[in-house]
Formats: sequence, structure tokens, C-alpha cells
Amino acid sequence: MELTAPTMSLPAAEPPWAHRMRADPRLLGDIAHAVGGPFHVLHPETFAANLAEFSAELAGAGVTGTVYYGKKANKSGCWLPACAGAERAGVDVASVPELVHALEFGVRGEDLVVTGAAKSQDLLRLAARHRCLVAVDALDELERVIALAGADRPFRLLLRVLPETNPHSRFGLDPAELQVALRRCVQERRWITMEGFSFHLSGYQVAPRVALAAELVERCVAARADGLVADSVSIGGGFAVSYLDGPTWRRFTADRRDSWFHAGKTFSHFYPYHQSPTGADMLREILAGPAAGGRGSLRARLAETGTRLLLEPGRALLDGAGFSVFPVQGFKRRGDYGIVTVGGLSASVSEQWKGSEYLPDPVLWPADGRGDPVPACVGGASCLEYDMVTWRKVPFPRAPRYGDLLVYPNTAGYQMDKNETEFHQLPLPARVVVSQDRSRLRWRPDGARR
Repeated sequence: MELTAPTMSLPAAEPPWAHRMRADPRLLGDIAHAVGGPFHVLHPETFAANLAEFSAELAGAGVTGTVYYGKKANKSGCWLPACAGAERAGVDVASVPELVHALEFGVRGEDLVVTGAAKSQDLLRLAARHRCLVAVDALDELERVIALAGADRPFRLLLRVLPETNPHSRFGLDPAELQVALRRCVQERRWITMEGFSFHLSGYQVAPRVALAAELVERCVAARADGLVADSVSIGGGFAVSYLDGPTWRRFTADRRDSWFHAGKTFSHFYPYHQSPTGADMLREILAGPAAGGRGSLRARLAETGTRLLLEPGRALLDGAGFSVFPVQGFKRRGDYGIVTVGGLSASVSEQWKGSEYLPDPVLWPADGRGDPVPACVGGASCLEYDMVTWRKVPFPRAPRYGDLLVYPNTAGYQMDKNETEFHQLPLPARVVVSQDRSRLRWRPDGARR
């Protein structure tokens, strides 16, 4: 019986290397046979290219700064050598294991920025030992930093600012706290080096980032008059990624209906799967934005005042740098659509566990074989009704069969491991690193995850 439930295809925008892997008649099948379960594919060359694009934007604008890879976006260590080997690059960490992992791959302590709220004493002590830059989030944390510092090795820090546009955030120093923190930095400048200010904004808009960065440049100038170094502004992350082309995303948002999803599932929000500008193009627009007080562009003001621009992209550096593969374990029919069950859990595509949905189409491999097109949702291997890897009824070229693979595109940024779990004592998906070797792609196990 042909299944004909109305639905819509959402093909992902993918890099050539991913298409090449799927086009190989054996490669994915050989990896699946070797690892015996779900797996993630990682492509460090794409990460390095993305990193180089961000660094080139800074250099082209005449702005001194550092691109810190937000390590929380993916646990693998295969990205870290690119950070260790590149100019204008470092790593953003928020835990002792993340910091140690970065050092293990050759990233110098001076090229690490430590973020996050209420850092442990062990983390602060290790950061001090390795001369890391620490974004101080609260007054009590500042006092702990001062207590750890020594005159022969001043503690390097930024003061994290609570944005006026997000006054209910639990992160950052409000205006009154910021004034107290600045006074303490002046009083203790023998022991600490206050290198500037940082912030992080939700969403992906350019204008709010420009406005707050411009304000903090002027705060840096004022802080220098009080004897502080104050030569840096960190604008955090939130650099956009587009997973789908514009027409496809607009058509989906205009036509979406509950019947496209298993059990009529509804969602309050989705990630904006098509955006503009994205990645390094977004950084270019931020730099071109207006400085405070009509002083020209932000990039010109940064250069004029000798202020460094720091940024902490995670997802944008991982754009196109990996995908996830789930083996098909079964297929059943439910009225006018099908349900695929895969080996693995929805926690390995973490958008689902935020009450949302990872929307780019999974791709059936191999796609050939007999059978009529079929729409189907995708469930995980657990006993939980809500363990759905894809609620949406995806149009497949035929019914998936036991032993097939479903390839989820572009999952390296936050999807792969943010919420992975060994529920049911299932092992976490294996990881393999692929690289170009002359005319072919080669793979190896990735043993570099923390």
C-alpha cells in the first residue's frame, strides 16, 4: 500500500565532502559495520576553514582580536589542533575537563578564555596557573579571583556585563555591581589585570551586538584613565548558521501544519533554520556597524582606541563539519505514514530535548532499492513515547529497511553531544574523523573526546 500523507521535504545545505561520503557505495556501510551502532562523522578540515574565515575578517578589518572556539558546542578534541595552530585563535572553556582537554591538544593557557557562572575553585586555580583569561560573572567570584592572584603572576580577567536588553539573565554584573567591580579592580591592580569587558546576547541579531560592543569600547577607554589595562571587548557567541535555503524555510514556515508531525505534535518554536547574515559574514556586519556617539564604524573605533575584539563562536565554526548516522532497526505503518525505529536515542540530536525539533531531512542510505515513496517519522530505541529523533513525517524515496542508515546532516554544532545519555545502558554513538587523502576520503576512530 502506498502511503501518501501530506508533508514537505527540507533538504539540508551540505558541503561537498558530505555528499562525497554518501555517494561512496561502501564507506558509510563499512563504518557502520566497524562500530556496530550509531555514530558521528567529524570533518576537522571544514572547522579549520570556518575558523580561518573568522580570523580573516578581523585581519581584513584592521582589528586585533581572537576567535575563541566555544568548546561546549562539541566535545571532540579533533577541532583543537586547528585552534592551537592558528593565529588569532583560542578556545572558550567552562570546566576543568574542558580546560585540561584544550591544554592536552597544545592550546596555550594564554589562548584560553574561561566563561560560565560561579566557577569552581579548582577551575579558577588552574586558570590562574596557566594565565588564562577569565570572564568574571559576579562580585563574590571577583573576590575569589583576587584571593588567588599573586603579584608575580597577576590574574587576567574580563568583567561580564548584564545586557540592558536582557535584564532578567542570571549572568553578568548589573550597573551597580559593575561600578563596585571596577573600583575593586583599581584597588587590586597590582594583583589582577583587568583586560576589559564581555557579554553574551541571546538570539542572532547584529544591531544589539554592535550597540553593546560600541558602549563597552568607550567603557574600556574610561577604565584606562583609572589605570586599568582594559584593552579588550568580548562579544560572545550567537553567530548564526543556515541549515536550509531561504525559499524552503519560508515555504515551511508559511505552510506548516500539525498533520505533518507524528501524533499531531505541536511546537512553540524552532531554531531559525535559514538566516542572514551567517558566520563570518555576520562578523563583517558587526564590525561595519556604528560606533557610539557617531564616531564612525565599530571597526574604526576599535582600531583608533587600540581595543581588541574577542568572540566565542561555537555552532558557526562547526557549520558543515559533521553529521550523525543512525542504523535502522525497524519500520511499521501507522495509517497513511510510517514509523522508523533506529538504533540510538533522540538525545543525540539535542534540539528535540529542548521541546523543539531538528528539522533538516535525514537522508536514507542507500537510497536505491525497490519501493514507493513514503512519509515517515523516526523514533529512538528507548521505551519512551517521547523519544522521537524526528517527529516530522519526512518523505523518503522508499520505506527504510533493517540495516539501512539514516544520515542526519550538519549536526556537529550542539546537536551531537549536548544531551547524549546512556539510557538503557546503550553506549554513546561512536565518533569517526574523516580526512581527504589524495583522491579519497579516509576515516579513523576519534579517541579525543572528553
